[in-house]
Amino acid sequence: MAPPRRTPVTPLDRILVARIRATGPLTLADYMTECLLHPTHGYYTTKDPLGAAGDFTTAPEISQMFGELLGLALAQAWLDRGAPSPFHLGELGPGRGTLMADVLRATRAVPGFHDAMTLHLVEASPTLRQRQKATIDAPLTHHDHLDDLADDLPLFLVANEFFDALPIRQFQRDGKAWRERLVGLTDDRLAFGLSDPMTPEALDARLADTKDGDIVEISSLSRSIAATLGARIARHGGVAFIVDYGDWRSLGDTFQALSGHRNVHPLAAPGDADLTAHVDFEALAQAARPAAVSAMTPQGVFLERLGITARARQLGENLSGDALSDHIAAHRRLTHPDEMGTLFKVIAFSQSGTPPVPGVSG
Repeated sequence: MAPPRRTPVTPLDRILVARIRATGPLTLADYMTECLLHPTHGYYTTKDPLGAAGDFTTAPEISQMFGELLGLALAQAWLDRGAPSPFHLGELGPGRGTLMADVLRATRAVPGFHDAMTLHLVEASPTLRQRQKATIDAPLTHHDHLDDLADDLPLFLVANEFFDALPIRQFQRDGKAWRERLVGLTDDRLAFGLSDPMTPEALDARLADTKDGDIVEISSLSRSIAATLGARIARHGGVAFIVDYGDWRSLGDTFQALSGHRNVHPLAAPGDADLTAHVDFEALAQAARPAAVSAMTPQGVFLERLGITARARQLGENLSGDALSDHIAAHRRLTHPDEMGTLFKVIAFSQSGTPPVPGVSG
């Protein structure tokens, strides 16, 4: 991929060019971290990226049905585990708070659920924290990291489109070795390049299912968070639903940038575009043990098992015209194989020996 044109040059672009001149190329993980979380110019630090006026739209913004069904699935999992009290209700990367607001509305009628819960949101963006406080009508505590949440109670948690935004490193197969994909400079412009050959221990097993030129992506932070989440649930109980786009095992270049709902070059406007990569669900599952991990389930199948079609019919009874058309389109977008239904997947973590988790395959 050729280096992008440098117009417009963002403030963060100048900072990154100067850093690379001084200390050398960046890993993709370092580049993503700076672009998304730089304290002054980071994408999530300064922007509300969601909705029609933003750069992308997530499932909770498409329809209230998504959050309602996830909320009822969490409540059913809580009931199936004996309705522990007290417990932590949590979300990783809550966006505008739309999903959690829908979860809370749907679970209000579940006896004892709200009385037993304390609400915790893990959110790095100051801008989005303010939106969440305005959206969610309940006492809540924000945390910078999952580790900041006390590890003392059962945890019932959802993470929707959270892991895809965590930093990745990319490695390209070169014979029996690998070259890491780096961000350096070409004619003082940000450009992709490759390291010298190396043999990372984490990729030893991938020599069996890759060939020369193949790219494998690794997210150490994703594994670390999944390990923390799995260990907490294994110790104290609870359930975590992970919903994101990706597949069972990483293969290929999935690093992308979105701006104004369109794909743009990932190096073109640092700090002004969202950067993501597909989630490696196998890596999350391996990291989460000794918690029990469900099979990976397509989002469409998951939502149908939870009753989205019946809920869609119920909500559609009093709609007509454009409102009904939009409602039908939202149902299709969430569930149809040609839309989000198969691109997005769901896995769940639970304590070994506890009842099956609603919606996912065993």
